[in-house]
Amino acid sequence: MQSRWVLFVLLGLLFGGCTVGRFFMYNFADTRDHRKFPSRSLAPSSAPFQYPVAPVEKGPKTITVGGTESAFDEFLEDHATVAFLIIHRDTIKYERYFKGYDPARIHTSFSMAKSVISMLIGCAIEDGFISGVDQPISALIPELKENGFDKVTIEHVLQMTSGLDFEESYVNPFGTAARYYYGRRLYKNMARMHLKRAPGERFEYVSGNSQLLGWVLERALRAKGDQRTITQYLQDRIWSPLGMEYGSSWSLDRKEGGIEKTFCCLNAPARDFAKLGSLYLHKGQWRGQQLVSESWVVRSTAVDTANGSAAHYQYQWWLPSSEGDFMAQGILGQFVFVDPARDLVMVRLGKKYGGVGWPMVFRSVARNYAP
Repeated sequence: MQSRWVLFVLLGLLFGGCTVGRFFMYNFADTRDHRKFPSRSLAPSSAPFQYPVAPVEKGPKTITVGGTESAFDEFLEDHATVAFLIIHRDTIKYERYFKGYDPARIHTSFSMAKSVISMLIGCAIEDGFISGVDQPISALIPELKENGFDKVTIEHVLQMTSGLDFEESYVNPFGTAARYYYGRRLYKNMARMHLKRAPGERFEYVSGNSQLLGWVLERALRAKGDQRTITQYLQDRIWSPLGMEYGSSWSLDRKEGGIEKTFCCLNAPARDFAKLGSLYLHKGQWRGQQLVSESWVVRSTAVDTANGSAAHYQYQWWLPSSEGDFMAQGILGQFVFVDPARDLVMVRLGKKYGGVGWPMVFRSVARNYAP
């Protein structure tokens, strides 16, 4: 055991300044990652919104999975859950925290951030920073033209049909995803992007697309003389108007001159993540303001199989069934699930995925709530 510890320390000393070293030091993505990376802060709103809490809790008492019935609270805790919220008609009907978590505890979103960068692309189109989803990537990032991106549109990237050559593996320290997650050179890595197939042929989920959307947004702002960072744009367009209650953050690749990791790494507590779902439940409107255009919300969550797009994924949102529900999802079982037919939002955050089909759980729980 002691020799293994010495080897671990030596590896940390040897590689601590590089991507591979940080991979071994941090071992694997976990819920403490927002403390490990530099970040830009998101301030709580000056007019915070607090969900009302139902005077009588209405949550499931039991759940049956794989033929086994369990008490719902125990089921959640036994499957690595740290937070679970059910919000029906904008009222908290059920709220649980485990393993020392509470309503104020920050949690990294992992790939739920993909759905947020999609929101911001919609806002940028509405604000005139981006002409539309048909705009070629190379119009905003001309250095990618020689890599074939003159034929890749923003919509291709949103739908994960760009044809991007990217290895979506977080267990390979030499892989693309590890370089993006642990590395400090996102601009350099993005400039080296290339394609392995023509855009629009088929869906392939790779995080490089979502990071590319961040670069697109940053360039679009700069092209119009707007010097806000991606985090500041989120703060102004969505975070503050939504009434976020807690200080949060978006992790960067490096402290000085870094860019937000828009494929992951937005960090917030469960109730504030829930508000992102509530915003889309209400088709982009919140407390009398249209924060995201209704047409963008509808387009982002509608089934579309044209031009290689997948029926289960649209504009950085997952579509888990044919019943109109949709969700943001992260690698360790982070979810914001939205069921418009039942006026329902659920949030599940976890230390691990937990070995459970969570979309199935959400559908089962949703049946307890009337449309």
